[in-house]
Amino acid sequence: MSADSGARRTIIHQPALAAFAAAGSVWVFLLVTLGAFTTSINAGMAFPDWPLSNGSINPEGWLSDLSMFAEHSHRLTGAVMGLITMGLAFWLWRREERAWLRRLGYWALGIVILQGIIGGKRVLLHELHVPGITMSVGEMLRIPHGILAQVYVCLLIGIAVALTRRWIETSAPFGPRVRRAGIVCCLLLLAQLAIAATMRHNNAGLAIGSFPFSTPPPDNALLPAVWDFRIGIHFAHRVMAVILAVALTWFVWTIRRDPASGPAMRAGAAALVTLLVLQILLGAMVIWTLRRPEMTTAHVVIGALTLAVTFWLTWFAHRDRLDGPAPLATPSRG
Repeated sequence: MSADSGARRTIIHQPALAAFAAAGSVWVFLLVTLGAFTTSINAGMAFPDWPLSNGSINPEGWLSDLSMFAEHSHRLTGAVMGLITMGLAFWLWRREERAWLRRLGYWALGIVILQGIIGGKRVLLHELHVPGITMSVGEMLRIPHGILAQVYVCLLIGIAVALTRRWIETSAPFGPRVRRAGIVCCLLLLAQLAIAATMRHNNAGLAIGSFPFSTPPPDNALLPAVWDFRIGIHFAHRVMAVILAVALTWFVWTIRRDPASGPAMRAGAAALVTLLVLQILLGAMVIWTLRRPEMTTAHVVIGALTLAVTFWLTWFAHRDRLDGPAPLATPSRG
C-alpha cells in the first residue's frame, strides 16, 4: 500500500464520506462498550438462539431485564455496525480513487461479517465441549471475538483518518523514530489486548486478588506465591502493562520532539498519556472493587481507546508513505 514512487497527484476531499466514516468510528465504541458490559455481567447467553433473540428481533421483556437488555442491545448495535460497514465499503468502492483505501473498506467488511459469524457460533456452540478443556467451544470463541474487535477498530480509524482534510493536506514527513515507536506500541497493545481477552474469558481477572503487589499484606511480594494458568495469564497482563507504560511514554516523547508534529499530533500524544494513567487506575479499581461491572467495562473501553489513539498517531505518521507527497490541489465534492 505504498505510494507511487513519489508521484504527485490530486486527492479529492469528500466531506460526506469522511463524516460517514467518522460516524462509524464513533459507533464502534458503543458496540465495544455494550460487548464489554455484556461480558462483565455474564449475559452472553441471555438468549440461547441466534441470529434472533428468543425467536424475535424484539424479544419480550428485553427492556426490563438487564442481562437481556445488554445482550440484545449488543446484537442490535452489531447489526447496525454491519450496515454501516457495508455502506462504507460500497461508498469507498464507488467514489474513492485510492486503491489501498478501497481495500481497507473490503477488509473492514470482511471482518465485520466474520465477527457476526463468530458471535453467533459463540451462542450456538455454547454446549459443545472438547474433552480435557474446561471451556466449551462457544466460550473459547469469545477470545478471538474480542481480539478481532480491536483489529476492526483500527481499520475503521485508519479509513476515517485517511479521509480527513488534514490527512490530504499534510506534507511534512515524520521521522523514522516516530514511525518505529508507533509500530512497536501498536504491536504491544495488540498483544496486551490478546492477553487481556484470554484472562477475561478464563475468569482470571481476580486470579491475583491484590494490587499493586501479587500477594496480600504483610507479604507484599512482587511475584505470586503459587502459579497456575490463570495466575500466569493475569501476571502476564500486569507485566505487559509495565512494558506498555514505558513504551507509550517513549512514543509520546518522540512525537513531541519531531518537527513535523503539529497541534493535532501533540494533542493526541497528550490524550494518550491521560488514557494510560486512567487505564492503570481502572486496572487497580477492577481488583479493589472485586470486578464491579462498571469498572471492568470502563477498563475494556479505555483499553480500546488507547489502542485507537496510538494507531491514529502511528497511521498519521505513515501518511507520506501511503499517499506520497502532498497533492497539488484539494477540491471538494460531496
